[in-house]
Amino acid sequence: METTLLIWLFYLSSFYAFIPGLISRIFGFRAFRKGKSETEFALTFDDGPDPRYTAQLLDLLRRYEAKATFFVVGSHAVQHPELLKRMQAEGHAIGIHNYVHRANWLMWPGSVRKQVNRTNEVIENVTGQRAVYYRPPWGIVNLFDLVGRHELKLVLWSGIFGDWRQRLGEDRLLKRMRRKMRGGEVLVLHDCGATLGANDKAPENMLRALERFLTEAYDKGLSSVTIEKLMDSTQKASKAQQKSSGRKLSPAKRLLVQGWLLYEKAFKFAFRLQEAHDAPFYHFRKVKYSGQPLQLENGERLTKGDPVLELHFDNKMLFEMSSRSRSAMQTAILMVRETERSLPKIAEYVRQDPSLRAAKGLYGVSMINRGPQQFGFQVLDLPEGLFARMTRFYLKVLLSVLHPSGTARLGEQTEMLVPKVMFMPMDVLLNRDFKDHKRDNRRRKTAGEASASKSQTSTASENSSASSDLPVTENEAAGAVT
Repeated sequence: METTLLIWLFYLSSFYAFIPGLISRIFGFRAFRKGKSETEFALTFDDGPDPRYTAQLLDLLRRYEAKATFFVVGSHAVQHPELLKRMQAEGHAIGIHNYVHRANWLMWPGSVRKQVNRTNEVIENVTGQRAVYYRPPWGIVNLFDLVGRHELKLVLWSGIFGDWRQRLGEDRLLKRMRRKMRGGEVLVLHDCGATLGANDKAPENMLRALERFLTEAYDKGLSSVTIEKLMDSTQKASKAQQKSSGRKLSPAKRLLVQGWLLYEKAFKFAFRLQEAHDAPFYHFRKVKYSGQPLQLENGERLTKGDPVLELHFDNKMLFEMSSRSRSAMQTAILMVRETERSLPKIAEYVRQDPSLRAAKGLYGVSMINRGPQQFGFQVLDLPEGLFARMTRFYLKVLLSVLHPSGTARLGEQTEMLVPKVMFMPMDVLLNRDFKDHKRDNRRRKTAGEASASKSQTSTASENSSASSDLPVTENEAAGAVT
């Protein structure tokens, strides 16, 4: 009897709390976690307002002309209405973070509803407007947060940094924040240290790190906006993407892609893949080479046990590129631009880490057979064996999942779908002037355009060859997965 009761309690708690939390966090169901924007990101602040720190934070945001969204705790807001008035007057958005900072998992649906309504009454009494955004404490949702409360928009985050712990320190906090310094991100910080598990003086570190972060973001042409503004930009970007691509995925295909990307997210976490600051297109990890010996162009050999930095594409970005592109060639161009932007960032990241500099070079396996040489990569045949067969199988499965054409792509020019080893020696990565590559490309493109202008014909083959300066061909771009 006791065992049966425990099983039913487990089922009920999973259905009420764990499963809804998993669905909202991983699949973003009914929750806004990340936007689509090249230049805008959203700063959000939880747990306040606090009489010591929130006023300082508002001063800081005003100096940088940055807008933010404050998810306030009702019991704090009722004590400091002047801070809510200032938030509204200075163009910030205000959302709900319950009346007391208590997890929704630990409350009945009616109790959560009272927490939300009571906080919204406080906000309306002070500002004259009801809040439309809701973030539950710790981002923990229950079943009724997902199926009810449709008058509120659930907002989670794409970047959380542990800033409530004072021992994290200003420098380490800034380092974590830099990894999310790009458009579309929803960042959560805390302007109050009175919450259970937080440190009272932790917001001091947050304020100092945030000022440095905003300075760097401003220099990069990035700006912080409210959640409402980022949602609006995201909606416009999504409509433009659908209009330009004209591609619609079936529900089954979308589910398959989401499942695969979820697996990749788990892989990245489990194997601790890193990414250089502001270069999310490539992930890497330091490993020992385990394949057959390879002869390199510089006379050295890559042998079993040699340390290498194993490269991986961000397949979510690659899928989005191919989905919004009108042709495989446009995908190729987007890949070239990302690679041109990423390699210098990776080089700088490696220079600052002696353990990474000790690797023999960048190593990866890809279906791109030509083009990477212009970036400094050597392209080598993958030695035959079990690893080669497994790699071919894996990459073809990956291509069928992530390519918009699915399995149809596997039947197109199968001779191009051959995985190759890509290797860039460490001295090439650290010493190469990647700006020279861009200048060479521009010179080749200018020469190609001048030559094309003299021609009076415009056959399809000529149009294709006019783009031959690209480091990847049309067919290679379509198969560019790793």
